[in-house]
Amino acid sequence: MLRNRNVWILLAGEFIAGVGLWLGIIGNLEFMQEKVPSDFVKSLILGAGLLASILIGPLAGRLIDQLHKKTVMLASGFVRALSVIFMLIAIQQDSIIWMIVFLVFIQVAAAFYFPALQAALPLVVAERDLLQLNGIHMNVATLSRVLGTAIAGVLVVQLPLSTVYILSLVSYLILFGLTWLLVIEEQQPAKLPSEGKRSAGFKEVFPIIKGLPIVMMTLILTLVPLLFIGGFNLVVINISEIQDSSAIKGWIYTAEGIAFMAGAFVIKKLGEAFSPYTILFTFSFVIGLSQLILFFAHIPFLTILAFIIFGFAVGCFFPTAATIFQTRIPKEFHGRFFSFRNMLDRIVFQVVLLMTGLFLDLIGLAYMVIVFGLFSLIMTGVFYTRFVRLQSSEKLASTPGGMIK
Repeated sequence: MLRNRNVWILLAGEFIAGVGLWLGIIGNLEFMQEKVPSDFVKSLILGAGLLASILIGPLAGRLIDQLHKKTVMLASGFVRALSVIFMLIAIQQDSIIWMIVFLVFIQVAAAFYFPALQAALPLVVAERDLLQLNGIHMNVATLSRVLGTAIAGVLVVQLPLSTVYILSLVSYLILFGLTWLLVIEEQQPAKLPSEGKRSAGFKEVFPIIKGLPIVMMTLILTLVPLLFIGGFNLVVINISEIQDSSAIKGWIYTAEGIAFMAGAFVIKKLGEAFSPYTILFTFSFVIGLSQLILFFAHIPFLTILAFIIFGFAVGCFFPTAATIFQTRIPKEFHGRFFSFRNMLDRIVFQVVLLMTGLFLDLIGLAYMVIVFGLFSLIMTGVFYTRFVRLQSSEKLASTPGGMIK
């Protein structure tokens, strides 16, 4: 797989664009800190771009399935680069309006790019290599996040903010150039009968998900890590206050990031020894346990241990979930499915973020993690029991989507 030219192009593009993305995110926070005094208004500004990406999700999914994946990635890459121009105008004119335009364009571009990328991965490697590629891809994304935030933290202090965005623009242009080099063999999908009746929608995807119980269960089980990830920053800030230590934040992010990369690195070996469903349910259970450990968030050692366990579990969970989606959902529905999942994740992130803030205010971190942890363990147990029953009842035959390994 690592001799595959397309794989290296995709990984290099992900790393370079990821650094640019995080340069832009830190730049956004710096710009708003100077221009917007209200935290609530800041959340509304950031939410504008997110809302745009959610609204465009159904159309993005349909177009990804109707067009070549490379074409969609090129177009979204161009829009992403173009959006930075609006942010440079915002800096020049001290305009929040232009910043909102920038956020809308860049989030709309992301609504097309990331589902198209997920749909393209099964087209560039054999199915047996998908789990390893998903793990490597997530590690590259994590590295770009670490490096991007580190570089941005230095640059926003040393250089004008516009320079930070110019570097972000350069990274997007490099991604655009690398995408041109991709050679993806795919046939133009035939039009589905319903496509002439509606301009966009996910109705064609829902019967597919409903007909594949393991896909439905995996989709719902992604709520388990999202319960932690959605309010991650708020939890870290709260732990820092509990321990009266600013340094603990850095230790948490470092420990979780390294553990995540370790999990994504070993997932290929685990996939050779265990069923993807065994891996999925096991690490969903482990994530629930890591949440319960944070009941002792006042103890630094147990805090770091909880985030190490969580990071490793998530590093194994997400590549496995992505592989199940890529191999069980028919390829002609990949665009719509991954757009639907992308939209769902964004909605869940916002809900979890608000819920985390509310729970931290009302019951505190210790009881919140008990609620989240028990919810995660109960959900995992319920779906594992259901999966075992399905596996037993269909032991001698597989479903049309290949539920049984």
